[in-house]
Amino acid sequence: MKLDHLVLKNYRNYAAVDTTFSPEINVLIGANAQGKTNLLESIYVLALARSHRTNNDKELIRFGSEFARVSGQVSRQSGSHQLELIISHQGKRARIDRIEQPKLSQYLGHFNVILFAPEDLAIVKGSPAGRRRFIDMEFGQMSPKYLYNLSQYKTFLKQRNAYLKQLKYHQAKDLVYLDVLTDSLAAFGAELITARAKLLETMSDYAATIQQDITKGRESLHFSYQTQVDPSLRGDSEQVYTALGEMFAKQQAREIEQGTSLVGPQRDDVLFIVNDKDVANFGSQGQQRTTALAVKLAEIDLMKDQTGEYPVLLLDDVLSELDAARQTHLLKAIQTKVQTFLTTTSLEGIQKEIIATPAVFKVDEGTLARA
Repeated sequence: MKLDHLVLKNYRNYAAVDTTFSPEINVLIGANAQGKTNLLESIYVLALARSHRTNNDKELIRFGSEFARVSGQVSRQSGSHQLELIISHQGKRARIDRIEQPKLSQYLGHFNVILFAPEDLAIVKGSPAGRRRFIDMEFGQMSPKYLYNLSQYKTFLKQRNAYLKQLKYHQAKDLVYLDVLTDSLAAFGAELITARAKLLETMSDYAATIQQDITKGRESLHFSYQTQVDPSLRGDSEQVYTALGEMFAKQQAREIEQGTSLVGPQRDDVLFIVNDKDVANFGSQGQQRTTALAVKLAEIDLMKDQTGEYPVLLLDDVLSELDAARQTHLLKAIQTKVQTFLTTTSLEGIQKEIIATPAVFKVDEGTLARA
């Protein structure tokens, strides 16, 4: 999968961009606050129809403009497709090959990207909520079914929590309606837990191999999926559904008392175990960074495994955060097989023997030019 051509109109600090890219390494070089991250963000938005930096789409529109447009020509094994997003103050519209998509969910999955930014180095020791967002964003790209189940789960969770609050404050008393919401939540929750268990197991295998390679066999890594359902049941969605139903029934009185759902995948987490210890609590900073790198590289392999194609990789000033050994491993792992966009303030320090002939672009005050 490659991004061949990108067109921007009124996006952040870019009035207009119209450029083609190398199918291999593309280096965006420029001083800070010139628009390098904005350009990477536009590629991310083209793929996922949302920003990783803000939940307010209006921030993507250039100051004083009525709309922003992001358009790209994407090559896949199935052929070349034009993707387009128009972001206005009224909302978003998505097109594939100039055909309007009635739902954003029908647009997603046509262009897959993986973003690696400095904040991702903290994924192993960050919050469980951050790791859940990471899981959902990546798995949602790989599987329309996962994305659908996640959307439905969030809808019913919001409705159920609102109704639990009504029960708490005696504004409602119909437990039959609560049972209906609970059953739907258990059904979609079971699908999420089963999918997460399967995908995390596969991703863990990829990450384990990468961790061994980076550390020359000194460190073993595996993922420990933390969910309320017994590990022996996670491979069967029907068994997970039954288990969740039993837990909801057991916790119903407490949930009404607290006005919130206490059961379900919204409480999941993933631990990264290095040499039999939780690296977040017992690992060195070096081990944590190696693990974060292994996790991100494993994403690439998992995406290829699930979709049949490598994603596009976005590296936002992350090389400066890695030492020479980790930087070398990252660049060797991606060269020739993964189209990559990386931002930097300087080419100094980048392993030039690995990136032999990158396409270099100069970013300066919202303009992009081939260097």
